[in-house]
Amino acid sequence: MQERRRFSSRKENPLAHARLILPLIASLALTGCVSDLPTAKELMAKLPGSDRSERAAGEERKGLFARRDQSDDKALANADSEIITELQNRHSVLHADSTYGQIAQAALATGASAAEAELRSAKLRAEAANKNWLPTIGPSISLTSLGEVITSLLVEQVVFDNGKRKAERAFAAADVEVAAVSLSEDMNERVFTAVSLYVSALRGQAKAQEGEKALGRMRALQRVVDGRVRGGVSNKGDLRTVDGKVLDLQNGVQNASESAAIALSELRILTKSDFPGVPVGNLSITRPSVDTLAVIRASAEGKRSVAQAKAERAAKLPSIKATATANGDGVTGGLRAGSDQGFGFGTGAELRAIQSTQEAAERQVVEARQKSERSINRLEHRISSLKRQEMDAAALADEGHKTFRLFESQFKAGQRSVIEVVNAYEKSIRRRMEHLDAKYDVMIAQLELARDLGLLASGDQI
Repeated sequence: MQERRRFSSRKENPLAHARLILPLIASLALTGCVSDLPTAKELMAKLPGSDRSERAAGEERKGLFARRDQSDDKALANADSEIITELQNRHSVLHADSTYGQIAQAALATGASAAEAELRSAKLRAEAANKNWLPTIGPSISLTSLGEVITSLLVEQVVFDNGKRKAERAFAAADVEVAAVSLSEDMNERVFTAVSLYVSALRGQAKAQEGEKALGRMRALQRVVDGRVRGGVSNKGDLRTVDGKVLDLQNGVQNASESAAIALSELRILTKSDFPGVPVGNLSITRPSVDTLAVIRASAEGKRSVAQAKAERAAKLPSIKATATANGDGVTGGLRAGSDQGFGFGTGAELRAIQSTQEAAERQVVEARQKSERSINRLEHRISSLKRQEMDAAALADEGHKTFRLFESQFKAGQRSVIEVVNAYEKSIRRRMEHLDAKYDVMIAQLELARDLGLLASGDQI
């Protein structure tokens, strides 16, 4: 009965443990274990309705890349990242006042990327990891040999862990960087999709307009041939040839119009806005001395892999923890040495494999940079080639039009047949269409280059 009363008294006084926590934390503070705890002023600054809370909300509205102020608590004061800073400072090559810029802003405003949610989650995980240097407090329940249940509070503070918790914080920070790169890639790809749809619509509209003009001229030639057939000057084979060319032009105009309508429809769905088919010129992209997003991703993933390897290595090595137990009999403390993971026959090989992660990460960055350089070099040469093809196609189209004019005058003089005139005009139209294709292919290639460099979406708008 006495044992029952003692157990029930412990159960009925749960505040006894709380009173014991105060001297426990004080003793740990005196040993330097909790010397980095936030001050009361810093804790008050985190309460809802405080200036800190309002400022954090304002920063979140500015964008996911917004950096924290230097006045944040110690755990988050060094949360700034060179990678995130670089992404944030990148400016779009699409001028905000241009049609390109308006489309880009609409695409970003209506974006709903899964990478955005992942970045938010990664930032919360990093914020949680930045507190892993604090002691852990939890209940401890044990059953004695006399059948008595003893409840107590156990406090653990890591004294030495071979850098495990530091590596965990580095891993969480690198995870945020990887998520930030993913978001930048998604947003640049979204802007590229929106602007390329607009360019495709312009291509279709331009080819439809050119085809309408050509169709009018070809129908005039069709009427001439029809009159000559009725007059017995030409045969029906010539008329059927011209009729076929008129049908080809009609199909081309219809296909171009449908292509433009589909592109504008997709753009409307993507941006929730309507954009008129205002012609735009070529982009003026001067390649800056910046790494592509693929290289930045490889660097961030390499940092994350190295941090994870360091944490795994530290987990296999011995660590020292200071422990304190508070119960109804008082506070007891001590030191505990051990490792989170046991040693096995393959531990040596595992440690060597972990050490090689640094070299693997560096090689991945080098490989990504080489691959990126080849891709950028290929795009730059393709743009130069397309510009040359555009100039050549324009010259050939002009020459074909002059040839048609010459054949038309010779036909009127009786020196050329009407089929020769029709064929000359058809060739002139084809060269004109090739010039339009080359013109808009240059725009698409320039957009691809800007996308790979991460220069379509401004970092401060993401």
